[in-house]
Amino acid sequence: MKVKLIKSKIGCTPKQRATLEALGLRKIRQVHELPDNGATRGMIMQVAHLVEVTE
Repeated sequence: MKVKLIKSKIGCTPKQRATLEALGLRKIRQVHELPDNGATRGMIMQVAHLVEVTE
């Protein structure tokens, strides 16, 4: 699945920033391809308001 950062991480909690870093997203409009598993989906759910997912 492809994950794209669509909103800024300014104003996010430190835990959400760490989750974005773990997903490999650092800049707005950056796309990163990740495996489709439970761990990845859980991380995406924590920052669902900041990312866009394409399968």
